[in-house]
Amino acid sequence: MLLIFGASSLCMPLAARAQATIAQGQSYPVKPLRVVTGGPAGGGADVIMRPFAQRLSEQLGQQVIVDNRPGAGTVIAGQIVMATPADGYTLLQATASGFSVAPFVSRKPPYDPEKDFTPVTMLSIAPMMITVHPALPVKSVKDLVTLAKSRRGELLYGSNGQASFSHLTTELFSHATGVRMTHVPYKGGTPAVIDTVSGQVQLLITALPTLIAQVKAARLRPVAVTSVRRSSAVPDLPTVAESGYPGFESVQWYGMFAPKGTPIAITERLYNEFRKAGESPALRSPLAQEGADLMLTGPQALSDFLRADIIKWRKVIQESKIVLE
Repeated sequence: MLLIFGASSLCMPLAARAQATIAQGQSYPVKPLRVVTGGPAGGGADVIMRPFAQRLSEQLGQQVIVDNRPGAGTVIAGQIVMATPADGYTLLQATASGFSVAPFVSRKPPYDPEKDFTPVTMLSIAPMMITVHPALPVKSVKDLVTLAKSRRGELLYGSNGQASFSHLTTELFSHATGVRMTHVPYKGGTPAVIDTVSGQVQLLITALPTLIAQVKAARLRPVAVTSVRRSSAVPDLPTVAESGYPGFESVQWYGMFAPKGTPIAITERLYNEFRKAGESPALRSPLAQEGADLMLTGPQALSDFLRADIIKWRKVIQESKIVLE
């Protein structure tokens, strides 16, 4: 509260403070908003955020700017937002990579996702997709497992970065299937896709929205999705679970967070605006085609989801012994 009203607010009666907070929420925003995302331009997070930014700009009467800050498993983006004023003008598009995984693979965690940020709304979830270079003689999970076991450690797989959600999902797949491959980390999904298409690496598991364009153009061959159910974007593609590994699931999520201490009136306004934007067919249809399912739940539901996801991926991190210095 001190950050918003200044030291003079200490003298205000509680009722007056509450009234001032409500008034602030009603007048907000009075200048452009910035949404910091940890994905590069053209990556899955970027593909999902930009339609929302356009709709929000129209609804709020203020420009909503998408600021791409890739790197360190999206931790860089999180650190930027954590250090900004809690006034609702700088937001973070967080993902499983940056919140469920990255803080727990570091000896010196950059932040605590549950304590250092204020949840606003979940945006969407998307399955990860297993893809291979078309030259690889693989058309199914069974083919991939057979080939990987016959060439133990020889297959190169790309990821969005060391200890990224892409990396952890591939490790989860390796544990489940008993295969061993060699990891080649990249600085985000877009460069990983580029090198997989060119054949520098043979396999890439990352969020479906990051891969769907290359799959449709036949530059990459899809093998399976990692969700429990098939994706409407690629309905003919089986899941890993139905390909012989029951219970396998890895879903990338995209949620909006504000710095800790952001007034409730502002987070509620933001949640309602995001929900309104998500009701537009003009936004829903393109995102569904990209393989992203909208899930515009409120702050508490997002908080509960995050807590459960952290518990799940901590186990994978411990089993894989992945640690960042």
